[in-house]
Amino acid sequence: MQNKIVLENMTVDELKEFFVNNGEKSFRALQYFQAIHKNRIFDPEMMTNFSNDLRKKLDNYNDIKNCSIIKRIDSKLDNTKKYLIELSDGNIVETVFMEYKTHTSICLSTQIGCKMGCKFCASTKKSFVRNLQPYEMCAQIYLVENDLGIRINNMVLMGIGEPLDNYDNVVRFIDLISNKEGQDMSIRNITLSTCGLVDKIIKLADEDIGINITISLHNPFDNERNQLMPIGNKYSIEEILDACDYYFDKTKRRIGFEYTVIGNVNDSKKYMDKLVGLLKNRNCLLNLITLNPIEEFNQKSPDRNKMMEFMNYMNKNNVNTTIRRKQGIDIDGACGQLRINNMTKRGVK
Repeated sequence: MQNKIVLENMTVDELKEFFVNNGEKSFRALQYFQAIHKNRIFDPEMMTNFSNDLRKKLDNYNDIKNCSIIKRIDSKLDNTKKYLIELSDGNIVETVFMEYKTHTSICLSTQIGCKMGCKFCASTKKSFVRNLQPYEMCAQIYLVENDLGIRINNMVLMGIGEPLDNYDNVVRFIDLISNKEGQDMSIRNITLSTCGLVDKIIKLADEDIGINITISLHNPFDNERNQLMPIGNKYSIEEILDACDYYFDKTKRRIGFEYTVIGNVNDSKKYMDKLVGLLKNRNCLLNLITLNPIEEFNQKSPDRNKMMEFMNYMNKNNVNTTIRRKQGIDIDGACGQLRINNMTKRGVK
């Protein structure tokens, strides 16, 4: 075992090849996979069904053991918890645990920083560093589960980063996390949020994985959306909707659309009517999000009455619409508030 690789990124079949090529029995692969992804044993020294010699060899290839929680921030308003997780190279990601009446969920980051540049999102305000590897996404779930002593069965890829900009690693992560020999998370309980990378939406549809996707729309007019979301200069709303139709036809999974309501900017009847025209004949869910404050985007959040008016108008016009419940707003854990003020552990308080 010479060249440095990350075993936690490997599927069971890849692990079998690795173990056999290194003089071990193939069944060791499943044992190792289950130790990491089912039993949460990250340190090979604790894998007592392996010989001492094998444990020592595996220790050279195990990176997940070097990921750790360095801070947990609990909301005083609800049961939301934000975690700062240090990775093996010293970089830090943010992860949010959310508790509902019927289930728990976790919001994962897929990149360190984000390239998309959406004006109202704190995640884009620091420079992009790198993509997360599959094991680093797994680690976010496993560390939070260990901290809380629970098993999490719902996941949203809505943290820092554009998931489809890290396509290969995210797809591999989903394969790992849904494997029945490990976490066994249902594909139907996984939702990926994207600002609309059309080519990757189509590619994801062709992979036939079947996860839920939701589109960050936020404005129904291309010229205005482009000002909020630079990605709009590459893909028009029409192109995004065509890709969504293709995804629905291939997977039969209802498409979600996220719409951040900005007071006196995109909340008038003009915008509602345009949204109705775009969405009313589609099998979709429109999720309205009250603008959450960040320092760099000095705009007004709409009041509750405006949000209810917006939702009721859309539902009246046959667009299935809900208002997203605010969670973790007091700990900068709500939608659009995640950021890495300190990319490394230095300075974290």
